[in-house]
Amino acid sequence: MNAHIQAEGEDNVIYTVHWRYTGFEESAGETYSSTQIGTQSYTYVAGTPFVPYEDTEAFEAIVIGWLEGSLNVDAMKTSIAADIATKIVPVNEDLYFTWMNPAPPVPPVDED
Repeated sequence: MNAHIQAEGEDNVIYTVHWRYTGFEESAGETYSSTQIGTQSYTYVAGTPFVPYEDTEAFEAIVIGWLEGSLNVDAMKTSIAADIATKIVPVNEDLYFTWMNPAPPVPPVDED
């Protein structure tokens, strides 16, 4: 998080929250995941309720509440689920010209 050291008569006023939202799915013994990241800006206005920063789980829950009120979490869940589904059952592939995709190096032979 980014915070103003002092703003509007308050200390440690958070103005940007950096977030990461990740989904996981198990399929055929493998774990697939997808992550979205971003930042969300906030502006404190003097006189509105202020929650002072604390390095606690309670304050973390407050910030999560801010994010859930600002972001479209349902759309993020849908997007992450769709991304995971295409990892489990791919719908695209990368194609290369021979000169773009050299053969992998051959490991040395152990002569024991």
